[in-house]
Amino acid sequence: MYDRAHEPPRVELPRAFDAQGSSFLQVLRREAPEAVPGALATGSVPEELRHQLTDGTTVLAVIASEAVVMAADRRATAGNQISRGDMRKVFPADDRSAIGVAGTAGPAMELAKIFATELEHYEKVEGDPLSLEGKSTKLAAMVRAHLPMAMQGLVVVPLFAGVDPRSGEPKIFEYDPAGGRYVATEQAATGSGSLAARTTLKRLVDPDADADHAVHAALEALVDAAEEDSATGGPDLIRRIYPIVAVIDAAGYRELDSDTVGAAVEPILDARRR
Repeated sequence: MYDRAHEPPRVELPRAFDAQGSSFLQVLRREAPEAVPGALATGSVPEELRHQLTDGTTVLAVIASEAVVMAADRRATAGNQISRGDMRKVFPADDRSAIGVAGTAGPAMELAKIFATELEHYEKVEGDPLSLEGKSTKLAAMVRAHLPMAMQGLVVVPLFAGVDPRSGEPKIFEYDPAGGRYVATEQAATGSGSLAARTTLKRLVDPDADADHAVHAALEALVDAAEEDSATGGPDLIRRIYPIVAVIDAAGYRELDSDTVGAAVEPILDARRR
């Protein structure tokens, strides 16, 4: 009679990577679910831990003629304390779009990185980039998947903007914590200082003006938000830490260097000193 006890141990061979699907997020959920934002959230976040988490604050976007500008302050808070003064909240999603994040810093930055990888993976598999509408819909699905963590207080609210590679039209997309997606007509802002920023943007925005005008309006709005909202940081002239300002147009995504942003901020601050 055959004795199974003497059988050699079975070796589980690793499964081959499946690149049939064009969604990197689906591959990540299957192969490494622990790396997906929201996957580890199984219980409520203790209140004492919640006050130690870092939050990013104000992010905004402005439509210009054939371009869109996205900007953000650099302050991050933990409870009632300032945890960082040089946080990055604007990231390139690809060469024609940008994502800005406000909310709990860890999941927010992870969302931005995975979203950029998702777009790159899709283009490599399909051989053609997504339309701007398609990119915004993918981001909405990722925010919706984050909902379990948002219900525990780890809210992430992104802002997405770019220029459609087919039509060349600049657009801004806003989101709510449940993954709702909304098209903004001329400007948008999210984060704790968004109310003050929107008030300034409504007054200054001109979608027919050039990108320089949009940059000025964005910086004016961030300075006003810093004056009204304690969680929003203004330009740090001592350490030369200025808001991150990105311009997306037909030439692609580019960030303005510190000297350029500093030169644009100085007249705004001079007007307030007077």
